[in-house]
Amino acid sequence: MQLIDTYGRKINYLRLSVTDRCNMRCRYCMPESGVTKLEHEDILSYEQLFLLARCAIPLGIEKIRVTGGEPLVRKGIVDFLARLAQLPGLKQLVLTTNGMQLAELAAPLRRAGVQRLNISLDSLRPEVFARITRRNDLDRVLSGIAAAENEGLPIKINMVVMRGINDDELVDFAAMTRQRNCSVRFIEYMPVIKGENWQSLVVSGADILDRLSQHFSFAPVVKGELAGPAREYRIAGAKGTIGVITALSGHFCDDCNRIRLTSSGRVKTCLFANEEYDLSALLAAGDPNAIQAALRRLVGAKPAMHGLSEQEADHESFTMARVGG
Repeated sequence: MQLIDTYGRKINYLRLSVTDRCNMRCRYCMPESGVTKLEHEDILSYEQLFLLARCAIPLGIEKIRVTGGEPLVRKGIVDFLARLAQLPGLKQLVLTTNGMQLAELAAPLRRAGVQRLNISLDSLRPEVFARITRRNDLDRVLSGIAAAENEGLPIKINMVVMRGINDDELVDFAAMTRQRNCSVRFIEYMPVIKGENWQSLVVSGADILDRLSQHFSFAPVVKGELAGPAREYRIAGAKGTIGVITALSGHFCDDCNRIRLTSSGRVKTCLFANEEYDLSALLAAGDPNAIQAALRRLVGAKPAMHGLSEQEADHESFTMARVGG
């Protein structure tokens, strides 16, 4: 029995956060001081996370993305990913990472069965990278990306575009796809923590494409069934692709196919919904039937769309590290 919400959307994608901890402090994600870390006993065990995945797949979940925080900081993550990869019926196992530990872990991740990496990278300039992440680790991230490419892991590079901070690097990022078989996705700045005057940071997807069109000729690319919300394009003659994710200027809610589980066991059926549904007690009890029944109820409560625009944000502030990027 598939998970179908009240708007007829097929839910086949689960984002699974394994930790709220991160070794960066990106300005759009969390305060400089970080966030109050959850206690060990408040984080779901790998057995509980695995149980949820095992219950969700028979309901039609075909793609799982493991996120954080930074998932690679949690001990035992490679073994956990290897277990997930063996689940019958799972078509895609993907990992989102900031890349800081990829130089050491790219090969083990490939062996574990991870099929693709999404790597957060918001600048190719050391001083801008440090300003955004509050860390001086650009070389380390670039080495990790190179290690993943050497292992043959397909890569998507996610750049959050911020006016006056890194939007002058759009052409540099797009040019990466000419010689590298990777996908670069430009993401509209989203007011997760709703900083003062956040609207001034937003560069719309239309503006991004217009700027790129002054340097490149590109054409749309047909997406696969389990592809994400990006509108994808290929620069003429390029090995890779570019894409834009327009969460503010062009809602893709009509095609939303995902739910999220936080590392503390709460389900969010929409990233910007204020409601969370606590599954931690059910996961601790370990009854698959009760877990599956709860997932069906939660999908039934999935909202039609979020309330964001380029000027308005009606959600309560939160940190992506807590929810799962």
